[in-house]
Amino acid sequence: MADHSVEITEGCRLPVLRKNQVNEDEWPLAEILSVKDIQGKKLYYVHYIDFNKRLDEWVTPDRLDIKKLQFPKKEAKTPMKDGLPGSRPSSPERDVKRKAESVSLATQVTAATPVPSLPSSAEASQASVYPAMRDSSFSIKSRDEHEPLTSLTTNGTTSIQRHLIPPQPGRKRKSCGGTDEMVKMFQNNSPRCSTIYLLPGEDSQDSSDGIPSAPRMTGSLVSDRSHDDIVTRMKNIDCIELGRHRLKPWYFSPYPQELTSLLILYLCEFCLKYLKSLKCLQRHLTKCNLRHPPGNEIYRKGTISFFEIDGRKNKAYSQNLCLLAKCFLDHKTLYYDTDPFLFYVMTEYDSKGFHIVGYFSKEKESTEDYNVACILTLPPYQRRGYGKLLIEFSYELSKVEGKTGTPEKPLSDLGLLSYRSYWSQTILEILMDLKSENGERPQITINEISEITSVKKEDVISTLQYLNLINYYKGQYILTLSEDIVEGHERAMQKRHLRIDPKCLHFTPKDWSKRGKW
Repeated sequence: MADHSVEITEGCRLPVLRKNQVNEDEWPLAEILSVKDIQGKKLYYVHYIDFNKRLDEWVTPDRLDIKKLQFPKKEAKTPMKDGLPGSRPSSPERDVKRKAESVSLATQVTAATPVPSLPSSAEASQASVYPAMRDSSFSIKSRDEHEPLTSLTTNGTTSIQRHLIPPQPGRKRKSCGGTDEMVKMFQNNSPRCSTIYLLPGEDSQDSSDGIPSAPRMTGSLVSDRSHDDIVTRMKNIDCIELGRHRLKPWYFSPYPQELTSLLILYLCEFCLKYLKSLKCLQRHLTKCNLRHPPGNEIYRKGTISFFEIDGRKNKAYSQNLCLLAKCFLDHKTLYYDTDPFLFYVMTEYDSKGFHIVGYFSKEKESTEDYNVACILTLPPYQRRGYGKLLIEFSYELSKVEGKTGTPEKPLSDLGLLSYRSYWSQTILEILMDLKSENGERPQITINEISEITSVKKEDVISTLQYLNLINYYKGQYILTLSEDIVEGHERAMQKRHLRIDPKCLHFTPKDWSKRGKW
């Protein structure tokens, strides 16, 4: 469909042919990010508007609908983003969207109501982990009206806002966030449905402190989009061979420039060193003595093991791990200072060695109770329960440390869904196991749930809202577990075969604050 008489430049927008999930043709609007000429044939790197960046790709001219071409908005000077040369040129609607996002973010931060409202669809696009509490009356929703607890989506069209419960009109009530909220449970008419009374404590605090603040600017992988120019918006590695798997990277990763032109980048699956050819890899394997990640094995059950790796003692491995992880994490920017971090690598064992499945990193000292900085399950192992296992392991470490923890923000779309699912299942497990004593309704506080699970109080409260369990009844806030919620939880737990066994964990926490150097 391309008309060669019209020159298509960077910043142009037009419909591009692609296959959807059911292998049908569709023509979504896309933006041209780059143009290259190979042996007289032009190729265009496109980003599909409102689709995840992992779907970006090089396309041939015959997939472009030139009839609906939109040229970028002309400006007097070369357009730059935040004063950085080489940034992407301006294109239709971008400035409008950028202003809308800034207004949305400002609204989210400056909201001063005692019980903040749930994010709107625009605010939800910020992928905030904490949907703030509503100050309107609550009502029970059937399970059909929101996503299943264990639903995970891997396609790029997932939008965060459809997993959030829309605010409903109603009478305003006082806030229910506090440190000593008392929860009472009694059996309702249906044996499969229970109700919990939620009483606000006297020292009730504003729950808006759960809204994430500005991201930190330190660490190995931190959120920083100031250098989000045209180069980092494009995937630079075509394919990675890691052991018996070949991986198609989703995002840019700052591997050396000379490696980006290779058809396949080869990685040693034990030390993660990158090599330019299969022959180089074979030569390396004759000299590489590792058959497992460096560091201490602190957990083993069956074929699953976890290794603790110090970012200062094993710098080369940690940096190579970050480079690999960046291929599948878009919301992070890579730094080479791995000293302040610990890396926990999950592996699967067979006769050839311990093969990396996924990992998470955490700060040695976190002032904001972060127990995870970055978390990733490699694509070949996704949707098999390993992501939830990584999350569960991070909270087991927090239990041993005697702390509550929370993941560092922002989370990726898949990370947000995984954490939501884990929090939901963990909290529902606690609520459904409560037993009555002396004929009275069982009682539990939000703080007690937090102490039992090591999930931070703000995450407990936000999960209860996400599940739409909070209602207002006879002057009190209550939590209602409907039959749909109970049955859905039981179905989800039946599918969850992989669990962490605390007896198999051999971990002694270190007090890093007393050490002169990490």
